[in-house]
Amino acid sequence: MDHIRKMFDRYPSQGRVADIMLRYGICEKNGKAFCGDVEIADSALARSAGVDRRVVRSTLERMSATSELDAVFSKLRPILMLDKIASEIDCSVIEIVPSDATMPGILADVTSVIYGAGMSVRQAVVDDNGERKDSQLIIVVDGQIPAELIPLLRKCRGVSGINIR
Repeated sequence: MDHIRKMFDRYPSQGRVADIMLRYGICEKNGKAFCGDVEIADSALARSAGVDRRVVRSTLERMSATSELDAVFSKLRPILMLDKIASEIDCSVIEIVPSDATMPGILADVTSVIYGAGMSVRQAVVDDNGERKDSQLIIVVDGQIPAELIPLLRKCRGVSGINIR
C-alpha cells in the first residue's frame, strides 16, 4: 500500500482523493468512480476529499491511464460494516487495539477466546489505513459479551487495548 501512496507524493490533492477511495472502497472504472454499481459524481467525491472536482477528474483519468494504479483502484469494493448497527441486531462489538499491528496471530488468539466462550462471530474486520499505526480489529459477535471474557481478551498476544460496545 505504501508504494501506491508514494505515487501521489507529488500530487497531494490527488492523494486525498485516492485516500477517500481506499477508505470507502470506491473503485475507478474507465475514468469514473463507482461504489459497487453506483456511479459517484466527481463533485460528490471532491466534497468528501476537500478538493476541486477537476482534481477528482484528473485523479480518475490518471488512475485509468496508469496500469499500476488501475490494477488497484479498478478492483476496490465497498464492505458492509455491522459495528454501528450491532445493538439493533442483538450483537456486541469488540474493538481490539494492537500493540503492534504487524504481529501475526492477533486475530487467531482473540477469536479462539471468543470461540472458547461459545460465542459466534458475525463479522471480523481489520481496519488498517495502510500506515498500521491506527489499525484496529473490529469483531461483531452475537449477543452480549460476558464480563469474564474481557480479561482473557486483554491477555491475548498483541492486544494493547479493548473497547466493548
